[in-house]
Amino acid sequence: MIKKFPGETWHPLHFTGYKILRRRYAVSSFGRAASFREDVHTDGKLLNGSLTSGYRTLNLHLEKGNGTIYLHREIAKLFCQKPSAKYKYVIHINHKKEDNHCSNLKWATLQEVGTHQQSSPQKIAYKKRQANKTEGLKLNVTKVRAIKEAIKNPKRKLTYKLMAAKYGVSEMTLYRIKSGENWGKV
Repeated sequence: MIKKFPGETWHPLHFTGYKILRRRYAVSSFGRAASFREDVHTDGKLLNGSLTSGYRTLNLHLEKGNGTIYLHREIAKLFCQKPSAKYKYVIHINHKKEDNHCSNLKWATLQEVGTHQQSSPQKIAYKKRQANKTEGLKLNVTKVRAIKEAIKNPKRKLTYKLMAAKYGVSEMTLYRIKSGENWGKV
């Protein structure tokens, strides 16, 4: 039996092959998952699921292979309004992947997902650590300035491949320096 919370609603999950399983599955607006036979509240059992890349999932063994269900996506399908068909992704508003409460989920476009990830506290802390890093770097401020001047020079003779070899870095590093993703403060 599952304890009821005020304001919590449950909806059964419908996925390919759900009718042939012995138990049925449901998710709640509070981000919980359960399996049951007749009714979630009378014979339901709460499920923890497992973590896949930090996201809570249910791994179901179906006849045609295993089915992994991402709970945040199913909860968003059932409890969150999808503005239009271009909104294909679900984000956690507070950046906490384990918080699957429907009020913390939002449908987003690919561009919104990218912007949202860049504002994550973990991403901001990582960028700060990288900006203050001084040991183990292949480049220094002087070399980066020379690279930026060479990239901006319209009469440059070195290709990105040759410049990468000259400075001992990858071509991708040069593109990141050009865009400001790496060494943006220089």
